[in-house]
Amino acid sequence: MHLIGIDFEKLKYPHNGLYTFCLQLGQRLLQHAQEDEKLLYYMPSGFNDFKGSYKKLPYKWYHRYTFHPPQMDIWHSVHQTGNTWPRPHAQKTIVTIHDLNFLFDSRKSKRERRQGLHELQKQVNETDQVVAISQFTLNTIMEYIQVPKSKCKIIYQGSEVKEFPGFDTPAYKPAKPFLFSIGMILPKKNFHVLPALLEHNDYELIIAGRAQGDYIKKVEEEAAALGVSHRVKLLGTVTDEEKYWYYKNCSAFLFPSLAEGFGAPVVEAMHFGKPVFLSDKTSLPEIGGNVAYFFKDFGKEYMQQVFEEGMAHYANTNPVSAIQQHALQFSWDTNAKEYMKLYRSMY
Repeated sequence: MHLIGIDFEKLKYPHNGLYTFCLQLGQRLLQHAQEDEKLLYYMPSGFNDFKGSYKKLPYKWYHRYTFHPPQMDIWHSVHQTGNTWPRPHAQKTIVTIHDLNFLFDSRKSKRERRQGLHELQKQVNETDQVVAISQFTLNTIMEYIQVPKSKCKIIYQGSEVKEFPGFDTPAYKPAKPFLFSIGMILPKKNFHVLPALLEHNDYELIIAGRAQGDYIKKVEEEAAALGVSHRVKLLGTVTDEEKYWYYKNCSAFLFPSLAEGFGAPVVEAMHFGKPVFLSDKTSLPEIGGNVAYFFKDFGKEYMQQVFEEGMAHYANTNPVSAIQQHALQFSWDTNAKEYMKLYRSMY
């Protein structure tokens, strides 16, 4: 019997991308495991959403200092900042690196960045396989971390939007056509550039996501300066049903982020065939491909031009099918199958 330990500690943080990654990977792996494979999930003790046969190893905060799991064939740390790294208890180890955004975070001191890089380098040195979630992430790893390319692999993150076809009652229902964006309200998401797109039209702008720090004030200040505050709605966290409704009914999806290891909301919007307007930073050109429209800078007039020309192109060419087809390459089933294939190659 092969025992595969997987670090799902990040399930303690609901409503963000890592939570979704853990949730989807954990459930899909159960569908692909064979009889001679047992999955051991390290996760919060109160989490019971997985359906299937697996062993549970409850997360404890002190495992960072002392941790004695059973001996495993594989230990997979699904994020480089996991609570624990039980290298002595696993024959082979894998670490998935989602991004190196901490290196470009202006809120972190040079000392904090050096320390973060030192810790990541140590973990990479001790692991048998490094997985990047995009080519951009792998390129960044190769630039800042000393690791042989033969030790690295790309497995794209999956994406899936839960469907609620009969749902039509979001807590806030716009009375007019609207533009949509979603994500943690953080400086790297760059949401404050979006109110400029409300000039010369009558759209509303819906931004969903939990605010961290006081960056939300910058978004509100920019909307006020442009005189469009009444058409900018910052909703906070939304339910799966509401997210589905906003994706399905928006006129366009906007994602001007400055730092993404993957960019799952982009794929979610493309699932509905929506026009997506993205920054051309980090991984987003790779994910959006040739079916997205890109902001190469964030000057007001330039963004308005890209948006207006993109919407006209979308109306004239009706690329819904091509956009949806592009999104299909990023599925959670493919993601889980690739990880199972990797595990089996390491027994």
